[in-house]
Amino acid sequence: MADPSSYRPKPGQIPDSPGVYKFRDEHRRVIYVGKAKSLRQRLANYFQPLASLHPRTATMVTTAASVEWTVVSTEVEALQLEYSWIKEYDPRFNVKYRDDKSYPYLAVTMNEEFPRVQVMRGHKKKGVRYFGPYAHAWAIRETVDLMLRVFPVRTCSAGVFRNAASAGRPCLLGYIGKCSAPCVGRVTPEEHRELAEEFSDFMAGRTGTYIRRLEKQMMLAAEDMEYEKAGRLRDDIEALRRAMEKSAVVLADATDADLIALAEDELEAAVQIFHVRGGRVRGQRGWVTDKVEAVDTAGLVEHALQQLYGEESGDAVPKEVLVPALPEDAEAVTAWLTGRRGSNVSLRIPQRGDKKDLMTTVARNAQQALVLHKTKRASDLTTRSRALEEIAEALDLESAPLRIECFDISHLQGEDVVASMVVFEDGLPRKSEYRRFQIKGFEGQDDVRSMHEVIGRRFRRYLAEKEKTGEWDPEGVVEDPEETGRPKRFAYPPQLVVVDGGQPQVAAARRALDELGIDDIAVCGLAKRLEEVWLPGDDDPVVLPRSSEGLYLLQRVRDTAHDFAIRYQRSKRTKRIRTSPLDEVPGLGDTRKRALIKHFGSVKRLRQATIEQICEVPGMGRKTAEAVVVALAQAAPAAPAVNTATGEIMDDDGGGTA
Repeated sequence: MADPSSYRPKPGQIPDSPGVYKFRDEHRRVIYVGKAKSLRQRLANYFQPLASLHPRTATMVTTAASVEWTVVSTEVEALQLEYSWIKEYDPRFNVKYRDDKSYPYLAVTMNEEFPRVQVMRGHKKKGVRYFGPYAHAWAIRETVDLMLRVFPVRTCSAGVFRNAASAGRPCLLGYIGKCSAPCVGRVTPEEHRELAEEFSDFMAGRTGTYIRRLEKQMMLAAEDMEYEKAGRLRDDIEALRRAMEKSAVVLADATDADLIALAEDELEAAVQIFHVRGGRVRGQRGWVTDKVEAVDTAGLVEHALQQLYGEESGDAVPKEVLVPALPEDAEAVTAWLTGRRGSNVSLRIPQRGDKKDLMTTVARNAQQALVLHKTKRASDLTTRSRALEEIAEALDLESAPLRIECFDISHLQGEDVVASMVVFEDGLPRKSEYRRFQIKGFEGQDDVRSMHEVIGRRFRRYLAEKEKTGEWDPEGVVEDPEETGRPKRFAYPPQLVVVDGGQPQVAAARRALDELGIDDIAVCGLAKRLEEVWLPGDDDPVVLPRSSEGLYLLQRVRDTAHDFAIRYQRSKRTKRIRTSPLDEVPGLGDTRKRALIKHFGSVKRLRQATIEQICEVPGMGRKTAEAVVVALAQAAPAAPAVNTATGEIMDDDGGGTA
């Protein structure tokens, strides 16, 4: 724990101008990012007596070991830079909203020759129009099913589209009139794109035009006594109206707005957003966050706006944003939103009428979300805390292992030997810090040697990072002036290293740490057969009860590392097969290539096989076997392949050279 006075800037060093500042910890990690109209006034607030600071602020300044700042010309620039740094550095003391689920969107892929309507999750892609988000994917599918009667846009995948085009027959939707079948040329690309545009316009709220047009066509058909056509149009109108009814009218003036409401207590806050387009609720989403910094409602609103619109532009930013409290610098935030949209944006608190009533509904949803989150998390926190305490007690650790790293070795009959490292913090996976290794020190299958190599490589990198930042340097070299503060691959030490295996693997891991002079990191192994926990130097394992939360957490950590290693090993092997000399054999497809590799184990062993031995593989005739032998003989072993995933030179067996 650092004394803030030890790194407090000298009087006069801090400029009295707008800017963004960063607090770093002893490992040079950025732990907090903030902005200010006046850097001098804002930073002075952090160096008051600890007793007068908010407890969370006091924790932050005592965790930090240095502070630095960047001056900007305007408060809008400060807002943009703050958002960029929070996204880049992921500071632990900043408010970060977490989506309570991965919300599905209705997407129209206007970036394709034949646009497709589909359900999409995750990051938004350029050239795709999004509508939503929706609470459930089935709600999207119901809406789409109703609208395809009127706008028969393609919904099939690229593979289905290609198969239909090559066969000259549309899929079932094409036969029942819910797809215009551009795959077989029933409509031109231009006509299909026009359908997709009309579909998008209807979803965007411009519904009246299409309803009136269909009603006019229905009346004309009835006058011409085309009763079947009139009946179809009547059903189409009904389908569109049912699709519209799924989005209730909440604002009579066809408003385009986002309404943001908060529910909070001392520790956490929940945010709910209603997306209103054309006076109808077109989407709803919510976030929950830990209040790891001292922040009020206005500050939470500002963070929510950054999260919502930081990567949006154009119509994705609405004309009107309604909030429960205005940010501290509302003018700068409004200017930033206007810049993102490209036209004026109104940021305000609703005072009366329908918008205030709807805001009350959004706030009620936020309150319910916070209560539900707390109910779930109370159980989760209790369970995780008990698991970590049980592990600490069983392994005789001084404190609960808040950061656990687990290592596993994977191979296929001694080929493509790889290792994985997974990280759990506070009992939860931290996927951004998972790592993969290729075994380089030797060839063949030896899990113990492999574990020793991987542990050594990982912690040599840790020591190198410590030396680089000046935290551990026998010669007292100052820290690297080009240090960026971004999260590094191996910079943070765990309290506990778990290896997948028994006594030999644990001994190898402990030996690797001892060779590096690291004696403050605990090591244990979890053997699969009896789920026994092994400690270095002990002849007998530690047996945790089967009902133990600690054992369950160790199993989860071990299984995660195992799955991660297997996925890497399989992808590495697949790439090796795809870039093998067998690619040059005429008429040899992927199925028979995999059969050959599976039978012989590697290209190297296949090269040593005779024609008769190759013919023993199911599906291999003599002519093909001869072609394989000729192709392998002509392949030049002196020109090894390159692993495109890692950039390493590969030998015939697929292993990386030292």
